[in-house]
Amino acid sequence: MRIPVAVLGATGAVGQRMVQMLACHPWFELVQVCASEASAGKPYGDAVHWLLSDPIPEKVASMQVTAPDVRSNAQIAFSALDSSVAREIERGWATSGVTVITNASSHRMDEKVPLIVPEVNPDHLDLVRGKEGMIIANPNCVVIGLALALKPLVDAFGVKCVNITTFQALSGAGYPGVPSLSICDNVIPYINGEEEKVEAEPLKIFSRLEGTRLVSPDLLISASCTRVPVLEGHMKSVSLSLHRKANFNEVKEAFCSFRSQLNLPSAPRQPLCFMHGQASPQPRLHCHLGQGMTVSVGTLRPCPVNDYKFFVLSHNTIRGAAGGSILLGELVVDKLFSKN
Repeated sequence: MRIPVAVLGATGAVGQRMVQMLACHPWFELVQVCASEASAGKPYGDAVHWLLSDPIPEKVASMQVTAPDVRSNAQIAFSALDSSVAREIERGWATSGVTVITNASSHRMDEKVPLIVPEVNPDHLDLVRGKEGMIIANPNCVVIGLALALKPLVDAFGVKCVNITTFQALSGAGYPGVPSLSICDNVIPYINGEEEKVEAEPLKIFSRLEGTRLVSPDLLISASCTRVPVLEGHMKSVSLSLHRKANFNEVKEAFCSFRSQLNLPSAPRQPLCFMHGQASPQPRLHCHLGQGMTVSVGTLRPCPVNDYKFFVLSHNTIRGAAGGSILLGELVVDKLFSKN
């Protein structure tokens, strides 16, 4: 029997991705779509301004939208709510006994809320093991790709410091997004609140779990975040120093040999793809690898300031948002639900 789930913020850009991916999910049955009071009571097909190329799933189009404080029999709520309203709404769902998988930033740095990339720190689920009603957070869309790229290097050599410059796609700003006269023929070197998230969230993800507390790693991150005229795919230019010195082939092998241990419906066979050619990865060519769930790393070379530099690419609305949240939900079911 499939697990009943709800989507909070179902009419937004990320919410639509969640609806699309949940419509035929083998583990989850979408039983409720929630949006603002203005949309409540309407059929989903009438309430949503659908942005995806595939049509609205037929069985969802006729579902009546509910307000976000109305709760059905859902056991898991996938939240795509805006951070401005997410905190109290998500807390209300969790208090009622529902497991909330949130894509909003509101709870990410809360001490008792795990912040998880399933292939990187699944052990952090132990922070909420045995609880009824909980909030578990999906990281920032840039951070997910960065964490997956850092994971094999952290494990093999340790990472001392990271300098990252992001080139973030327009879809990351939601709909209607950045005004055309601001972004056409332009790069905007500022995204409100983004640098702080990119610098802080990986420290929580790579923290060591000791009992019921997280111990921060010896890691420094400096981030510069920009918006670029690309539709989908967040590119990251990364330069880093390692705790243990490694030659070029050792670093390349760490990337190439990284494999996921997850056997979950949304887990890509290859979560990290090392690209051997020059000038790779590129958003137009590579952000849909693994149905948008695979992160690409390429153009690896020595760095004259730090040890190595390379580019990272991840699909921001799939791996970095809707798909990452659903994969996290699958991990929760596999690790927590089956053992209750």
